[in-house]
Amino acid sequence: MLLTGIGGQGVQLCAKALAMAATAEGRQAMLSAHYGGEMRGGQTEASVVVADAGLRALPILPWAGSAYVMHAAWWPPVRDRLRPGAVVVANSTVVEGSLFADESAEGGADVRVFMVPAAAMAAEAGAPMTAGFVLLGAYAGVTGLVSGDSLVEAMKELVPPYRRQHVEANEAAIRSGVAAVPSGAASLWAQATVS
Repeated sequence: MLLTGIGGQGVQLCAKALAMAATAEGRQAMLSAHYGGEMRGGQTEASVVVADAGLRALPILPWAGSAYVMHAAWWPPVRDRLRPGAVVVANSTVVEGSLFADESAEGGADVRVFMVPAAAMAAEAGAPMTAGFVLLGAYAGVTGLVSGDSLVEAMKELVPPYRRQHVEANEAAIRSGVAAVPSGAASLWAQATVS
């Protein structure tokens, strides 16, 4: 999986939560972070590899089967690394659907796109900083890669003590994202259950 957005949207935190949720469900996971020198507003990308057997190589992905797109700024390099039929979950609040209208993955096969108004949903809930978790919940819901419950538990482990006041809003964001998409519509992991 490739995750992309701009610095400050929580892309790196969401990538780590996804990897931790996968390991909590008994799978192997590797995470690699890629970002520019800016703290906020610059390029941010992460790669997460999940398997049911041991992983031995660093997760440098020449191609991937899915993507999480919080912002369109760095979509083209991610698009170019998607396999035919890849699943894309995108934040429709800031990513226009027309961006994907004529896009295709390598080999000419169209990507399967699920648009979720993650930033708008987070703002409506009174917690605009949780948009990344809304989109992550939607990714989990539509792909079944990990359960919503496992994401919530991973997020709780990742939130530092001085940010504990955000746990409830983060959990609500993950669960609203799971509920915003058709469950298992683009299943990537047959054994996973979405909750």
